[in-house]
This record gives sequence, structure tokens and C-alpha cells, in this order.
Amino acid sequence: MQYRRFGRTDLQMPVFSCGGMRYQYKWQDVSLAEVPADNQANLAATIRRSLEVGINHIETARGYGSSEMQLGQILPTLPREKLIVQTKVAPTADPQEFRSHLETSLNYLKLDTVDLLGLHGINTAEILEWAIRPGGCLEVAQEFQRQGRIRFIGFSTHAPTNVIIQACETGQFDYVNLHWYYINQRNWDAIAAATREDMGVFIISPSDKGGMLYNPPQRLVDLCAPLSPIVFNDLFCLSHPQVHTLSVGAARPQDFDEHLKTLNYLDRADEILAPIQQRLEKEAIARLGKDWYTSWEVGLPAPEVMPGGFNVRTILWLWNLATAYDLIEFAKIRYNMLGQASHWFPGVKVDQINLDQIKPLLKNSPHADKIPTILQEAHKLLGSEDVKRLSQQ
Repeated sequence: MQYRRFGRTDLQMPVFSCGGMRYQYKWQDVSLAEVPADNQANLAATIRRSLEVGINHIETARGYGSSEMQLGQILPTLPREKLIVQTKVAPTADPQEFRSHLETSLNYLKLDTVDLLGLHGINTAEILEWAIRPGGCLEVAQEFQRQGRIRFIGFSTHAPTNVIIQACETGQFDYVNLHWYYINQRNWDAIAAATREDMGVFIISPSDKGGMLYNPPQRLVDLCAPLSPIVFNDLFCLSHPQVHTLSVGAARPQDFDEHLKTLNYLDRADEILAPIQQRLEKEAIARLGKDWYTSWEVGLPAPEVMPGGFNVRTILWLWNLATAYDLIEFAKIRYNMLGQASHWFPGVKVDQINLDQIKPLLKNSPHADKIPTILQEAHKLLGSEDVKRLSQQ
């Protein structure tokens, strides 16, 4: 395993982290007696395998149902000095409610101290305000920190880039969990802001939100050869020293194996990545056209000025991925989550808005004339039954 300094925490963070949202029994709190023995045994085996390969950062959240409670059965049995344990608790308008949730998390984990606490889901300016205002949730977390129950405080986010930058620039957070990977590089300015603040940078769900790379289309497999899509994406992310760790949402002990192959290439990442990236770009240009490929984002209106918060950029992005790389199943799942996932993935589907209403708002785009047609094509290609987030299922 390779390790990187996790920003100003000075923790030596493995370049892969063991995410705790795939191996738990339920997405809701249950009693320990309800957890099947084979599920708990699998979770324990996954944690032990993680440690065997040098992945000593174990990450979970209050919002991951029974994950914390189940981890509390295995983590206290392991050498504490070898573990970096992180949980996350969502900020609330009432800081006392946040305090209660935080107490629940720490009690479930059965550890005297949690190394990293993330304020979970700072996805909007309003939620950021709940965290950082005087007497807000951040002050509650800092009280626990003074008591020695928490070492470092960060935040996780699905927010627009400008909100992430604003949170980083408060100077109040030691690290950030955010989305950034090959198919979605929009948050690079947020990573740069975190780097300026000497914050740790943790990439959320690079294999799942990065294209469901554990089940890739053949076209993507061919374009990423000789690497697998998972290894290509891992290597792309880790080739940037500003990125410190990638989450592996392991459901079973063997789920680390493909990711670990990345370690063999880190010392010559640029050499290996260059021809693959050239192929990916060439394929996208061939399928989308160079003019669209290079300028499709220019002048797109922000969701907050669109009827119903319509997120035109997200839908065009998904259409691009489906068209260029055959990432149709990934794009379908994400598209049909629109309108179902609140601030975690905001927006609505094309059939829920009046395209004639949005045409005037596209006036700054060089592709204003054809975007409505592409949106209709996207809905025809991707539209199906609504999809909920895992935590809502």
C-alpha cells in the first residue's frame, strides 16, 4: 500500500479507503439481534482483508443504516493504533438534533475517539450555514473535539463547486470528501481550494459514480485497455498528488483486488495514462463532434435560474457519456434519479419541464438551437422508471 499525507491532519492516509456503505445489513437502524450471522461475518472479513492489504482507513456514516453498529462489533477488537476511523453526521437546522445523532454514531462505534468526523452532505448554501453559523453544528462537533472524542473535522459534499469552495475557504475544516474522477472533473477548482487550505482530499465513490466501472460497457473496456476501467480511473485520480485517497465501497473481501492493481502503475502513471486518455478523447470527438465536445458547457444556465431547478448541464453530460462511451446503464440510473434524490442529486427529467420555456435561457450557449432536440433525445434514450438513492430504498 502507498500512503499520502492527509493535509493538515498529518495522518498517513492509504491511497484507498474502505467505505462502509455496501456491506451493512440494512439502510435503516436495526437491533444487533436482527443482523444475520453471515452478514456480520462478511463485514468482519471485509475489514480484516482491508487491513491485510494496508487499507487502514475505515469510513462510514450515520446515514448508512446499520453500518456503524455493525462496525462497532469488530473495530474495538482490532489494534486501535493501526486504524483511521471516520464517520459522518448530517448537519441539521437544530444543532441539538445534530448533537443527538453524533452521540448515536459514537456510541455505535464503541471507540473512545473517532479520528475523522465529516459533516455529511453539505450540498447547499443553506446546509453550509447550518454548519458554520454561530452556535451551529460545527460548534457542536468542536465541543466533542475538545473532549477528545473527535480528532479532526471535515465535510462531505455533493454540492455545486462554488459551495464547496466556500466551505473550504472558511478555514474551519481539515478535510473534504467530494466527487471528482475521469468522467466528471468539474470539482477540480474545489480540490485546488482544499489544497490551498492544506486540507485532506478524499474522493467519493470513484468506481460507482465514476461510471459503474465494476460493470463497464465493452466499448469502455476496449478504450481503457490494457487497464481495466476501474484501474484506469483510479490511476487517473491518484496521478494528481492533490488527491489523497479514493473510496472503495467494498461489499465483500475480494472487492479490493482490482483496485490494488493500480499500485503497480503509480510510479509511471503519466506514461500509461496518456495513450488511454488520447483514445477516450478521440472516441468522444468521433461520436459527438469536435465543436460539441469542446464547447457543450459554454453558456449553460445554472439550475437556480431554470424552471423547476432544471439542471440542463447534468442531462447533457449524461447524454454525452451514453453517446461517447456507451455508458447507457450508468446514465439511465443517474437520469432517473433526478427529482428523487433532493439536494443529493437535484433536478428534474426532461418530461417535467416545458422546453419552450427554457429556450430563451439558453441564449448564451453556442448550441442553443440544438440543445432542446438533444434533451428530447436524452429523455428518449435514458428515461424509464424513477430511481431512488440506496439510502432511500
